Amino acid sequence: MNIKTINPATEEIIKEYEGISKEQIENLATKSHQAFKEWKKDSQKRSGFLYDFANVFRKNKEELAKAITKEMGKAIKEARSEVDKCAWTAEYFADNGYSFVSDEPVNTDARKSLTVFEPLGVIGSIMPWNFPYWQAIRFAIPSLMAGNTIILKPASATLQCGIELEKSFEESGVPNGVFQTIVGDSSAAEMLIDSNVNAITFTGSVEVGKKVGQRATSQLKKCVLELGGSDPFLVCEDADIEKASTGAVKGRFINCGQSCIATKRFFVVRKIAEEFIEKFAQKTEKLNVGDPFSDDTDIGPLVSSKSIDNMESIVKDALEKGGEVLTGGERVKSKGYFYRPTLLKNISPNMRVTQEEVFGPVAPITIVEDEMEGVNLANDSKFGLGASIWTEDLDKAEKYSRLIESGIVTVNNVVISDPRVTFGGIKNSGFGRELSKYGMREFVNIKSIRFYDQLVYQHHVE
Repeated sequence: MNIKTINPATEEIIKEYEGISKEQIENLATKSHQAFKEWKKDSQKRSGFLYDFANVFRKNKEELAKAITKEMGKAIKEARSEVDKCAWTAEYFADNGYSFVSDEPVNTDARKSLTVFEPLGVIGSIMPWNFPYWQAIRFAIPSLMAGNTIILKPASATLQCGIELEKSFEESGVPNGVFQTIVGDSSAAEMLIDSNVNAITFTGSVEVGKKVGQRATSQLKKCVLELGGSDPFLVCEDADIEKASTGAVKGRFINCGQSCIATKRFFVVRKIAEEFIEKFAQKTEKLNVGDPFSDDTDIGPLVSSKSIDNMESIVKDALEKGGEVLTGGERVKSKGYFYRPTLLKNISPNMRVTQEEVFGPVAPITIVEDEMEGVNLANDSKFGLGASIWTEDLDKAEKYSRLIESGIVTVNNVVISDPRVTFGGIKNSGFGRELSKYGMREFVNIKSIRFYDQLVYQHHVE
């Protein structure tokens, strides 16, 4: 089956690829297992390869960034930042990864007790298009540092970015078979899960994530699922309105709103709502929508015609149910999948914009009577990935942070992923973690070892 990639800014076909076969995937898995035998042996060598990868990524930053922008429309300045973040992450785990999976002594009745962390083997990775390098790297780098090998199935929209990742690892000297990219559609993802891999990680929609989880666990393969979110943004009555409104623009419209941790629901206390909304709207209207290759562009196109049709449908649904457009609310009249940054008010719970993960530049604003109403509405969601709270009172911030049902809470800043901090969610946002030492330990065998001088009888329950 052939797969076409399309430039979302011009609607022109970029390239046509031939999909991979089941036999080819099986051969790659065998090759990956062979590479694993040596790769797992020496953490110092692995660390050195990651430093080299960071250098390669920085050296090729402009070409790598252009590949993102061409395939999925990300503004070029954001694409460059994505490349930089990948390089930093490689260096972070090269610096710290060894300590994250070092043996841990345990105090027991044995002469010596240890918890050790051993790599699982070959990890199959099914990744999305919205951050085509970062989504793969935030899983792959800690997994590689732990001693695993990787087979990546990139999204059909960003196949060249997936290929560029494999090329970058090759250029950095990583041994053949340690990191491999496959080209294919959803059937290739299914074949990858069914192949001789030891575990699966997936980032994408809830519907597809359920299928991936069922398929992997039916074969007793460990899996991690990151299924997106509908992150709340709570503006308390004592918030710094200037900072909060700037954060609102950044949090909602990064990557044209196509981010799992983008802010997607705004809750503002009535006392300061008018001032906040006015500033939010003013700053939104200053955003420059246009050619994603221009350094002056803030917002590029949505990734596909399907995405922009969905934005129109979601906004139409909100208006039919009593919502009001404050700014935006329409396509840009030009070639490409451009949609104007949009603010909506008079939001009700029965609207799609509050129930779904809105993957585009649309911001629904709900005015609440007090902060606890905002917390309760924030939690009234099937998602639980991230949340941000804006207040000058840090005691209040900690209280609300602990009440919010999510995997990540940020105070007085937007939610961002960071290699030093655990990333993941609850509810329909999935399970398992990425990044930090906890993400690194997702794909290892946590093994207990105890040494006794002699046989010791204990009362125990197996």
